[in-house]
Amino acid sequence: MSRISSRRLHLNVNILHSGFVPSAWRLADADPRAFVDVAHYVRVAQLAERAKFDAVFLADNAAIIDQIDFRPITALEPTVLLASIAAATTLIGVIGTASTSYNEPYNIARRFATLDHVSRGRAGWNVVTTADLPSARNFGYDTVPDHAQRYARAAEFTELVKALWDSWDDDAFIGDKASGRFIDATKVRPVEHDGRFFRVQGPLNLPRAPQGHPVLVQAGGSGDGRDLAARHAEAVFSASQSFEESVAYRRDLNARAAAYGRPQGVKVLAGLTTIIGATEAEALRRRDELVEQIPWRYSLTRLAGTLGLSPDQLDLDARLPDNLALPNGGNGNHTFFHATIAEARRGGHTVRELIRALAGGGGHRVIVGTPEQIANDIEHWFKGEAADGFNLMPDALPDGLEAFVDGVVPILQRRGLFRTEYEGNTLRSHLGLERPAVGVAAIGEELQRV
Repeated sequence: MSRISSRRLHLNVNILHSGFVPSAWRLADADPRAFVDVAHYVRVAQLAERAKFDAVFLADNAAIIDQIDFRPITALEPTVLLASIAAATTLIGVIGTASTSYNEPYNIARRFATLDHVSRGRAGWNVVTTADLPSARNFGYDTVPDHAQRYARAAEFTELVKALWDSWDDDAFIGDKASGRFIDATKVRPVEHDGRFFRVQGPLNLPRAPQGHPVLVQAGGSGDGRDLAARHAEAVFSASQSFEESVAYRRDLNARAAAYGRPQGVKVLAGLTTIIGATEAEALRRRDELVEQIPWRYSLTRLAGTLGLSPDQLDLDARLPDNLALPNGGNGNHTFFHATIAEARRGGHTVRELIRALAGGGGHRVIVGTPEQIANDIEHWFKGEAADGFNLMPDALPDGLEAFVDGVVPILQRRGLFRTEYEGNTLRSHLGLERPAVGVAAIGEELQRV
């Protein structure tokens, strides 16, 4: 079997409340309260499970960082919401974001191990650092820690979470009524960590998770982010705007992973927004109608924030200023800054055209077309090894996902690119990942090298 044909395409859906396009909540059949309605998220997850998606994903913010006078925000805490989704589904994975900047390793280790138990082995943790000032202020800080410090903390945090997950052997639980033995205490160990950022005794207070470790996902595009992913992540959410850029990103990430003794590499799930119509003209019309319902003030402010500018520095009918530097002296969001600049330069867009191309000023790649055109694009990226799959962000939810499930998925299945049935019961099985053995010898040792 060839290397290409042995690979499996992976599909997640990022449930961005009403949808990726900021005006999605204004559609005639949309519910403006969907962003705080668990039934909405469950409906989207059940639709994705019907199509045999690998997982649903929930992003998160610890503050209000969008313009709430116009758009819904990520309001519900992901792990609580994912537990509800897990109870209403059977096999689809549940991946949630939790920041290493304003949490503690013990709480996150316990929270995601609990989610893995509740979902019977379907949990994943998206490891992120947090770079916005409103979040820092919500946790008592006047400034955002610098980029290098955030990632040093994230590295120690992630190692410690993994050590806590490994503080129980798989067979520590006995539960033998006849002998009266409940836990083999010799198979439960403290982690005894005293590091630069954290001091944790351990062990975790619940048995090892069904998957051993919930699946580790990462989303940073900076050099530090790639290095963190190469050391720990089993999948990454990327934001490449072009095929060539994504090929280079995937090769670099896997080379870094191999240098850390991980020759199996990391699965790259490229961010992809889809706007689908029965014809290309219909899809373009849907895109234009959605974008025209977004106030230009909103889009300019959002784009300016991504670029580290003030809105009055942007002219709708001019191109972006030359030689833009990373926001906050490099202490901002590298991923979306670079993705936005890449799309602007590649397309030669004015600011107005860039906002339209990004469907409202976001940083992910947007494709507009028929189910066949979108399936062709996905096949090209997958077979060309630019991505192992996609983190889908439909323009509007649930109808944008319905268009993908009913139109694009059957084409991918007919071409032998995507599963027609689940082959296992866990998120690891969906992603083709091995269950990690307990790293007994590594507990403490790897932490000392952080």
